[in-house]
Amino acid sequence: MSCREWAEAQLAELELLSSMFPTHEELEIVDQLALAELRDYADAEGSSPASTDGPPVSPPTSRPQFVIKQRLEDDTGVAEGVEFILSCTYPPEYPSVVPEITVRCSGLSRGQQTQLHAGLNAHLADACPGEVCVLSAVEWLKENLRAYVDKSSSAPPPPLTDAASPLRRQAFSRLWIYSHHIYNSTKRKNILEWAKELGLSGFSMPGKPGIVCVEGDQEACEEFWSRLKALTWKRITIRHREDVPRHDVPSGPSVDSLRKFCGFEEAAFDPCGNHMDLGLLYQFLREKGCGDVFQMYFGVEGRG
Repeated sequence: MSCREWAEAQLAELELLSSMFPTHEELEIVDQLALAELRDYADAEGSSPASTDGPPVSPPTSRPQFVIKQRLEDDTGVAEGVEFILSCTYPPEYPSVVPEITVRCSGLSRGQQTQLHAGLNAHLADACPGEVCVLSAVEWLKENLRAYVDKSSSAPPPPLTDAASPLRRQAFSRLWIYSHHIYNSTKRKNILEWAKELGLSGFSMPGKPGIVCVEGDQEACEEFWSRLKALTWKRITIRHREDVPRHDVPSGPSVDSLRKFCGFEEAAFDPCGNHMDLGLLYQFLREKGCGDVFQMYFGVEGRG
């Protein structure tokens, strides 16, 4: 498909979704400017050459984002108390590639949330290759989410042992993630929000390459990685990880002594265009006691 065909397909799907979910409570366009830019591009590209003046319109630089909120219904069509929120961002090449979709439902644990995303992504890859698929995602959730919620509510509570008490010791992890690049504003926002939500410290470095470090409870780190890798990337991998088993983690507040970072931040090191100053990055890592990680990322010893 061409850029024009991608834009036309995206616009057509958004118009269909707007007709099916007409209220703001059901469908919210997060970035109206991106929608206007998409519409201008599709309209200009769809005009005949004789009817257009001036230079050709460039493809949109913003990416449409929207949120759909729905409640599950029982067999009689009555809405139940279970609500799910589907957040979607269109990649420029959509529908030739799958969109970035995340689903939230308060009735699910982190593990079940991960399973839900895996099932949804598998469905979209199998049922909608090269086609618009957001409506299919909504229908799949309406048909399958109930099973995940029922499984969550019927699961027996864990035994109240030292490992399950509020003061239980958690395994500790630190993940060093490498991406070919991190430019997209939505991804950068997700990284910051997810780290805060999951209680993780560390930092992210946008640009090319992109680097993310998260540290904290091992389960939270795994959840962060599960969400991150589910997005559309040219390349992303865990370059290095550090794990401390539960029995070696200090109990109580002293667990924070394992952290090398205070909070989570997006760090920029004197960016020149899309590239950061790697010398400043090395200095930053060395100050945090992580200078050896530089060689793991780039294959050379850091200098600074």
